[in-house]
Amino acid sequence: MNPLQEFDFPPSNNTASNNNLTSSSSSSPSPSPSSSSTSTLSRYENQKRRDWNTFGQYLRNHRPPLSLSRCSGAHVLEFLRYLDQFGKTKVHNQLCPFFGHPNPPAPCPCPLRQAWGSLDALVGRLRAAFEENGGKPETNPFGARAVRLYLREVRDSQSKARGISYQKKKRKRPPQEPPPPPSALMPPSSSSACQ
Repeated sequence: MNPLQEFDFPPSNNTASNNNLTSSSSSSPSPSPSSSSTSTLSRYENQKRRDWNTFGQYLRNHRPPLSLSRCSGAHVLEFLRYLDQFGKTKVHNQLCPFFGHPNPPAPCPCPLRQAWGSLDALVGRLRAAFEENGGKPETNPFGARAVRLYLREVRDSQSKARGISYQKKKRKRPPQEPPPPPSALMPPSSSSACQ
């Protein structure tokens, strides 16, 4: 039997529980899953829980239904493709006259898809949730090579189709002041002070 706890997040009822919390407990992150019901979860934790429950629902509705222990990278890819129907990002086909234009001047019949950044963040949250629920990192289907390659392919194709570069931006570092000249660091010699 697999030690994974399958989709056992408590039901989300934050409005009632948030009203009973003091401001001091709501500002601190929850240290463990057992105390999550007594303190407010961060936005990231809430999103991770919703994503985990959505993926669990997807597995239960799968034909035939799948258990998490039998889930593979191929099932994760199937899930990501399924989510495309709910996407809000216009991705132009190569034959579209607006292919490669970030701001097309007119509507076109190209499909809406999940944006690469959304998929990448989703996979990251699900990968973390899998391991938090007893999954081993080496068997994590969200970290499978096929999933990483799919995300890279989506990023590249959306970058070309929408004319948006996804290259990492270099962080700008504040300019450093040049070190003071060595003479400014040395105390004045006693011979020059006597003259």
